[in-house]
Formats: sequence, C-alpha cells, structure tokens
Amino acid sequence: MENVLIVGAGPVGLMLACELGLAGARPIVLEKRTEPSELPRANGLGGQIVEFLDHRGLLERFSAGSPFAGRAPGFPFGSVPLRFAGIDDLPLQLLLIQQPRIERLLTERATELGVEIRRGYEVRSLAQDAEGVTLNGGLRARYVVGCDGGRSLVRELAGIGFPGTTDDEPLRLGHFRTDVGVFESPQFDGLEPGWTRTPHGRLLLTSLHPGVLVAGVREKGEPLEGPATIEDFRAAVRRVVGRDLPLGEPIWLSNTVSQARLAERYRVGRVFLAGDAAHLFPAGGSALNVGMTDAANLGWKLAAVLRGRASGGLLDTYESERRPVAERALMQTRAQAVIDQVGGEDGAALRELLTEVFAFEQPLRHLAGLLHDSGVRYGAEPGPHTGSGGSGRGSGSADHPLVGRFAPDLALADGRRLAELMHAGRPVLLDLGGGAALDDDWIDVVRARADDPPADALLIRPDGYVAWAGKDGLAEAAERLFGVPASR
Repeated sequence: MENVLIVGAGPVGLMLACELGLAGARPIVLEKRTEPSELPRANGLGGQIVEFLDHRGLLERFSAGSPFAGRAPGFPFGSVPLRFAGIDDLPLQLLLIQQPRIERLLTERATELGVEIRRGYEVRSLAQDAEGVTLNGGLRARYVVGCDGGRSLVRELAGIGFPGTTDDEPLRLGHFRTDVGVFESPQFDGLEPGWTRTPHGRLLLTSLHPGVLVAGVREKGEPLEGPATIEDFRAAVRRVVGRDLPLGEPIWLSNTVSQARLAERYRVGRVFLAGDAAHLFPAGGSALNVGMTDAANLGWKLAAVLRGRASGGLLDTYESERRPVAERALMQTRAQAVIDQVGGEDGAALRELLTEVFAFEQPLRHLAGLLHDSGVRYGAEPGPHTGSGGSGRGSGSADHPLVGRFAPDLALADGRRLAELMHAGRPVLLDLGGGAALDDDWIDVVRARADDPPADALLIRPDGYVAWAGKDGLAEAAERLFGVPASR
C-alpha cells in the first residue's frame, strides 16, 4: 500500500508532493494529461506563497528571469487600483511567473526529492475503508488528496458538495505575440491598460511580458461552448469596442466562466481536497496563493501522521485552519467581482468612491493583508481582529500576537534569516535568549540573537506558522503538536 496518492499534477498537487517528499514520505502523483500543459492559465504568484517559497529555499530558483519579484507596488482590487507606494512594511509580495514554468520548477524539485509522477492515469472510481483508499479498483494508499481542479472527480466520488454561483458573463481570454508595442498603434486610441467599459461589454488589455499582449472580452450571455477560436475572439472585440484591434498572433486562447464555490468539507475519511478542488474564486490574485498554501498546511501534517509523530486527529486541523482562509478569500474576491461588474453611473460612482477610500493607509493595509494571507490567524475567529498584531515578549500562550501567524522573517545577529532555518521543512525551536530546550531529533533547536526579539523563544511549525511563543508552556505546546517532551 502506498502512503499518499495525489490526484493532479498542477501547482497545488506538485507543491504537496514536494512537501511530502521533503518530509521523507514517498507520494505518487497521478495526472490524466500525458504531457505537461503549456497554457499560461496563471501569470504570477502573489501573497504568502512567495514567503513560503523563500522558507523552502526555492524563491531564487522561481524568481530567476522574472520581470518582477518583490514587494508589490500596487494591486488591482476589482477594477480599483491599490497603490502601496510610500508604505514599506506591507506584507504583500508578487512574483511574475507563468504557470507552465511554475509546474516545471515544482516537477524538477519533486523529482529531486524522489517523488514519482505517473502521467496518463485518469481516476474513474474511488472506494475507502478504515485502512485506506482504492482508486480504479486496484491502486491503493493510506490517503488520497484531490488536487484535480474545479471539476474534481475526487471531490465528486467522495460525495463532497461544492455549492456556489456561476458568473453570467463568460470570459474570452487570450495571449498574443505582437511586434508592435502595446498601445502604440493608432487603432488602440482611446483604450487604456486594464478594463475598458462600453455599453456592449468590457475589454481587458494589458502586458506582463515584453512582446506579449493579454486581452480579455466579457459579454453577458450563455456560457461559451466549444474550443476558443481567433475568429470568435476578434468578433467579440468588434462587438464590444466597435472596431478591430491589432492583437497579433495568438499564443493561447481560452473560454471560461468565473465561479464562486467552496467545498462543504475538506476531508471525508482518508480523502482530502486542496486547491481549486476545494475552492473557486470569482476574481484573480488568490487562487494559487490559497491553493499552494493549502498544500503547505496539509503536507507536514500528513507526513507527521505517516511517521507516527502525531495522531490522526492532527489531520482534522487541516480543514479547521484552511477552510476559514478560503472563506475570507471568497468574500474578498466576490467583492472584487461586484466592484468590477456594476455598470453605468452606479458602477462609476462606486469605483470613484472606493478609489478615494483606498487612498488612505488603513484601508490599504487591511486589503493588503486580505490579499496576502486572508487575514486569518489560526486558532482565532476570522475577521478584522485576526491581524498580525504587535510584538511583545509574553509568557507564552495562545494570547501571544505571533501564535497562529506566519513567522516574521527575523534577521539574526549571525547573519542568517529565519527563513533560512526552514529549508529542511522541519519544526524549529528558535531560542532568542530564553533558555528554551527540546530533546527531540525531529525538531531543530537554533540558538540565536536578534535585535528587539518578539519573544524569548518561538516554536515554529514546518509550514512556517508559530505554534508557541514566549517563556512558559513550551512543554505543553511541544507535546500537543509534535508529541515530544520539553525541558527547561
């Protein structure tokens, strides 16, 4: 019997495979496509996943050749721009990288870690019992994780509901290779980067890479059927703006429709969901961030249970921690979609007012936090009060502002950063002068100094979240989470 079968070799499935491989598990990734896709369904990563790649020592590899990597100078919230210039401590990070490259790099890393990827394998049936899960009547594993997208067959076979709504404005989207500088042709007169609204629909024009134009057309109507064609795309452009545009040679065309959906459960027995199989967002900027950090959360927990380091109850915390993240992401992306869709004078007034409101620092900070990690603190109720809070060298409890939050990337006195301590994907006890100690070969104990330390010590989970901080209560925290005793 295998340990874990991961259905789907997209970014989420491959990220989970890397996490399990790093922890010593030997997952198998099952993918129905016989070859990797070259479709640029996503054009970048934004939010906490960028920090997590840094925690795994992968950020340099992923950012090589990227036209932009770093703190976001701004971000579109619906069709209202957020401008972060002058606020240097916002968390939101951006990395421009197309999905085919993300998948190639994650496949490369998974292979380095000994992960097997089986292509051309399509799941047709699923049955589970007290000991494991069987796919297609033969392949058997202790756990199965569906990372097979919005139309997840794993979700369907597991009997998990996927309620939500479907947009009534289908989207035609295309990438075009052009020798003409975007917007330099007179035929683009009157059109600006971003969305242009007309009485007949909306047109998107932008460029994320030199020589490549990204164009999109939204019109109200029935869902688009059949393969996307350049003739249909050009006809849609004419209907919306009343003229032809020099789009260039099509690289990739797609017909799609936005959906807002959230799985009723993330786990049924030994079957789990992650990524688009668990949630679909109606506006951009959150899907890969939430999906790939789903994988970060689930990976170490599955590995801990497989190694006998934790009871199966730890796996229940996957849903209790990650579903609220998706709920918050769904809330803010629904709001983005509405801001973008409202037309006429009402829509113009709404966007004008929000542009004024979003010019103030506090709304910008709040929205940046939502986009970065959904503003959720593990173990706390979601909402505005779940922000990162301040610092302080508390006595060590769930009340410490760092507990339940992603660990800040402290600069240590010896020149290292906290992110560098997390490359092995193991728990870390960072003793910053409090004399904390643990006697366990799974947890890395690091003694260091830092200017203005946020606590005497931090116990950090493999996914980068702070499990405990302060002085007192380390023994209880270590035993509860990792099943090990502590000494002082």
